Amino acid sequence: MKTYLKNILPAAALLLAMGMTSCSSDLDVTPIDPNLQTGNKISSDNLLNKCYANLAVAGNGGANGDCDIDGLDGGTTGFVRQLFNAYELTTDEAVCAWGDAGVSNFNESNYDASHPMLKGFYYRLYAGIGYCNQYINEYGSVDAQKTAEARFLRAYQYSILMDGWGNVPFSTKVSSDKPVQIKRADLFKWIESELLDIESALADAKPEKEGESGYGRVDKAADWLLLSRIYLNAEIYTGTARWADAATYSKKVIDSPFQLYTTAQNGWSAYQQLFMGDNGTNGASVESLFSIIQDGKKTTSWGTTLFLMAGSNNGKENIKDETTVGNGTTAGWAGNRAKKQLVEKFFPNDDAPSVSACKMPAIAGDDRALIQSKGRNLENTKEKEFTDGYTICKFNNFYATNGTANDTQFPDCDLFVLRAAEAYLTYAEATARQNGGVATADGIIYLNKIRERAHAAQKAGYSLSDICDEWSREFYFEGRRRMDLIRFNRYAGDVNYNWAWKGGTLAGRNIDKHYSLFAIPTTDVTANGNLTQNPGY
Repeated sequence: MKTYLKNILPAAALLLAMGMTSCSSDLDVTPIDPNLQTGNKISSDNLLNKCYANLAVAGNGGANGDCDIDGLDGGTTGFVRQLFNAYELTTDEAVCAWGDAGVSNFNESNYDASHPMLKGFYYRLYAGIGYCNQYINEYGSVDAQKTAEARFLRAYQYSILMDGWGNVPFSTKVSSDKPVQIKRADLFKWIESELLDIESALADAKPEKEGESGYGRVDKAADWLLLSRIYLNAEIYTGTARWADAATYSKKVIDSPFQLYTTAQNGWSAYQQLFMGDNGTNGASVESLFSIIQDGKKTTSWGTTLFLMAGSNNGKENIKDETTVGNGTTAGWAGNRAKKQLVEKFFPNDDAPSVSACKMPAIAGDDRALIQSKGRNLENTKEKEFTDGYTICKFNNFYATNGTANDTQFPDCDLFVLRAAEAYLTYAEATARQNGGVATADGIIYLNKIRERAHAAQKAGYSLSDICDEWSREFYFEGRRRMDLIRFNRYAGDVNYNWAWKGGTLAGRNIDKHYSLFAIPTTDVTANGNLTQNPGY
């Protein structure tokens, strides 16, 4: 598949529109394609693009087309939007002002088996697995590298289901049979086996830029990083820690051609450039092992990086400078903002000044503090008030280079789903856990490299608590915080680590341990007698 992904997606959409749909009325969410029954097969390249596109767009027509998930709208099922909602709103990082069904439940970590957005997220993942199954079943013998990519995408989506839902339905076939439920530990073994098996067939680790043939496609380094991620969380999934394996595979990424991006240009910090409209071309993609591609004209979505920008802004932010307002798009939806506990990661003494986002990093002494406090309250006293909480200005559609955005509304900013910084933090944490809870000499070096890139002060040592906070500073609003809090035993149960609105109170309170897993949607439990609901729901 040498064709550039941004260009092939619209063509794929036209071909796929001939009949590929998904059904969410029960667990049979695999693609149903009449063309396969009539012999008019979709080409292997277009089907592989659909496997990638499932994470980037809601359906075949982009932002304003039909949703692939029957009965649910594109916003409710958008992969990035629901990854954010499930893994950020439920934590110490984000709170949302909107009154959409299920939002308050996310804010308060109080969700059930009928939660509409969790249902949409769940079916989006299974639709993606279905597309991958179809590709592997129909075209698995055509090209070893492409098949390995489809298997990676399937394993990636199963890894999210394993993390979020635990014991889940499992199938690797395109079939009308109702899938069986696999135990979480057995799914871990399967994902591990898949990732190990496909490694040799994937392309060699090599950073790419927009316009190059490999950009947006996974290679060996993405495989290593996903392995390191599941190993880092293995004790949660299986009961057995795999710290040494997490360190081994994260080190492979650190030693690969992928690296932390460290070049500031035209007034934009290196860290900011990871989340800008030209991040595919400005040099920052040297850090991205797997990108979800967006293009303001060709690949549009309400639920991908536009959601991360507009959902967190109201159009009054000063991200670029004191005179320019907005995020580089015309959209400002005034929803998500920082919980006080996230701001405290940068200002532990609650002394953040009232300033614009363009000024905050220098005052914080950390380029990652992409926060606007001017005209806003630190405390999240009113859950439904957007100005009760500082604005997060991490994602924008400005260009660090001299280019111009392709569209005024939909962004060009790609989402770096897997990036090299994760390997540095994984290695530091995994080796610290083997070292009595304090960072090793190499771990300190890697943590300081991350902080050096952000112009943050270097440290002589790090505890596990320090590392947990560093995960937040580096990856806030990128859709992983819930997983980290659970691993550090800071999420559910009698952990006594609380945040605004946790459990439904402003001060926060402990929540029951069963919230460490999401509920399997009632629709699936009802439709499939093979399934048992998670405890507590």
